[in-house]
Amino acid sequence: MAKNYDINQLKSKHKLLKEFKYTLKPVERGYNNRTLYINLSNNEIKEKPVSDEMKKKFIGGKGFALKLLWDAVNENTKWDSPENEINIAVGPIGGNTSYAGSGKSIVTSISPLTNIPIDSNVGGFFGPYFKFSGFDAIEIQGKAKNEVIIHIDGDKGIIQIFEAPEEAINSHILAEQMIDMFAENEKDKIHISSVSAGKGSDHSHIGCLNFSFYDVKKKAVRVKQAGRGGTGTVFRDKKLKALVVKYSSLNANSNNVFDLSKLKQAGLKIRKELNELDDQQCKMRKVGTSHLAELMNEYDLLPTMNYKFGSHKHASNISSDEFYKYYTHGYATDGCWIGCAMACCKAVENFKLKTGPYKNDKVIVDGPEYETIGGCGSNLGIFDAEAVLEINFYCDTYGVDTISFGTMTAFIMECWENGILDKDKTGGLEFTWGNSKDVFELLHQIARGEGFGLIAGKGIRKMKDHFEKNFGANRKFMDDIGMEAKGLEYSEYVTKESLAMQGGYGLALKGPQHDEAWLIFMDMVNNQIPTFEDKAEALHYFPMFRTWFSLQGLCKLPWNDVEPANNAETDEPAKVPEHVQNYVDIFNAVTGENIDKEELILQSERVYNFQRVFNIRMGYGDRNHDKIPYRSVGPVTVEEYESRQERYDKQLKEKIGIDPKYKNTTEKVKILREFRGQQYELLTDAAYKKKGWTKNGTPTIEYLKKIGMDLHEVIEVVKKHI
Repeated sequence: MAKNYDINQLKSKHKLLKEFKYTLKPVERGYNNRTLYINLSNNEIKEKPVSDEMKKKFIGGKGFALKLLWDAVNENTKWDSPENEINIAVGPIGGNTSYAGSGKSIVTSISPLTNIPIDSNVGGFFGPYFKFSGFDAIEIQGKAKNEVIIHIDGDKGIIQIFEAPEEAINSHILAEQMIDMFAENEKDKIHISSVSAGKGSDHSHIGCLNFSFYDVKKKAVRVKQAGRGGTGTVFRDKKLKALVVKYSSLNANSNNVFDLSKLKQAGLKIRKELNELDDQQCKMRKVGTSHLAELMNEYDLLPTMNYKFGSHKHASNISSDEFYKYYTHGYATDGCWIGCAMACCKAVENFKLKTGPYKNDKVIVDGPEYETIGGCGSNLGIFDAEAVLEINFYCDTYGVDTISFGTMTAFIMECWENGILDKDKTGGLEFTWGNSKDVFELLHQIARGEGFGLIAGKGIRKMKDHFEKNFGANRKFMDDIGMEAKGLEYSEYVTKESLAMQGGYGLALKGPQHDEAWLIFMDMVNNQIPTFEDKAEALHYFPMFRTWFSLQGLCKLPWNDVEPANNAETDEPAKVPEHVQNYVDIFNAVTGENIDKEELILQSERVYNFQRVFNIRMGYGDRNHDKIPYRSVGPVTVEEYESRQERYDKQLKEKIGIDPKYKNTTEKVKILREFRGQQYELLTDAAYKKKGWTKNGTPTIEYLKKIGMDLHEVIEVVKKHI
């Protein structure tokens, strides 16, 4: 893409508001023992110490980011309150270059979609570079009067806030401008990383954040997303245009670990597995997560037409084989952090856009990841790889979450199909299945802040309110088909035949996101957790284990997207026990501690239960908020039932004891619904019991004391709700 900006002209418009100098110090066994606080209302910048108690109870990453947020807000804080924060943290293991998947950051904020803390993980170089610049976390509070950029120079120990009126807002241009502005030469470009949102975040509640990295092979700036929950919306509400870090002294031991040889040994082990087994297993290094599209379609789990169906005859048009044709090949370095041997971060170069403000430009598209393929492809009835790529690009540069965008647009399409919407109500847009032309226009309207895009961009929950109030729509039907829980749109898996995965979504603390508990294959395909107790155990262990990644600065993909050759022969193959031990070993190698796999889970339990209490503090953390739309439980409509009639009839007969031949489809839908609803409630009971919670979903004081999360302020919140 040709550059149409002058860096010197952009810089000439800057006005320095605050400069803060700090002492550069080496990391100590994964920690800096200090965090960074910035308030954009008064341009205050200061360091905060990290105590031993904070490290013990909150570990790092998500734990630090949540604790800082808790201290900053109160029970009345809204997403656009000045005291709300954007917090970013890494974790003690994060940033190491020895073990695959060690470049993750965690973003937390009060979400505009859910009104509770959101946590969203993201790759890219910003988190590690920021950490090695001297801080374990950053919290950004307040609101600037005008557009600002925060610059952190980790080489010189200088932090600056300056007004920046002329830079772009959309991320694919802004990220490039930041590299051109702060890199001294071509070799220096890899040392710059930025965080930005885009114009879509200005006008919607589904804004995401883009974390950049410079791809030296492709000679291009690329971005990864903290996608969920509207973090980009909060970022832009603060008039924050970009957060930039420069760090150029990375080495194999920037974490100054306790036992570097042990860390490297674990890294060599996972690298060997990836080299030998990835082609036989998930092919992550060839096609990234796009391989899941055909796998989900094969098992009837691919969201299709707003999750009505789980497969489609044209699904091969958006399979990994199709996207493989577009990916750039020959790079073993396709990682979103230096040294990641999984190399799953695929991209399409020189993609020519057909719509929007950048029509005919040739751009780089990061992805698509599976979630984008499912959400913006099959779930909309769009079986066109190039259409998915174009939606992917514009969502990214506009700062719009592809998952929320896809799921909310699927809801709009089903509302159209059922007469709730028409052209008069949508301003002329026609939302028939597969109509990519008007899907593009909706996306561009969101970015422009106009038309139906202003309504849609607020998310499914607020659309249901609007459609009921202004169009007289049937609320019960919309609640059934609107795939959101806690206000957050579902990620892209059909859960009707997996009760455990229904719980994985419904009980997820931030809302229905698969990164807390992905149990479909254990439950539905492999039948490894048949009883309520088995499912409850899985709904305890796997959220805890996955939480641990976000405490440490780790990606979960190297855990189970490549497995040791003998993993199936172990006692608990779903846990990949050899890899669990790897993580225990690398934590001990970095920090010098001596935890075991039980303590690993306990570390997560403290933060997990803290987050649940945080939800309660904000008024949203009880059983009622763990309910899910019936579309994720079973067939809502006659059409849905009859599409899988043989399956559902068999269940009526074998599980409920009712002969289906004496019932019409409407009656059968009702009977199945009552049964499946009861099953979900029983599962919730079992899961709460296993988690140490009351029947209403509140952690008990006894359990909080047992796990060591008995801070006074936490106990005081719980006392009000038991």
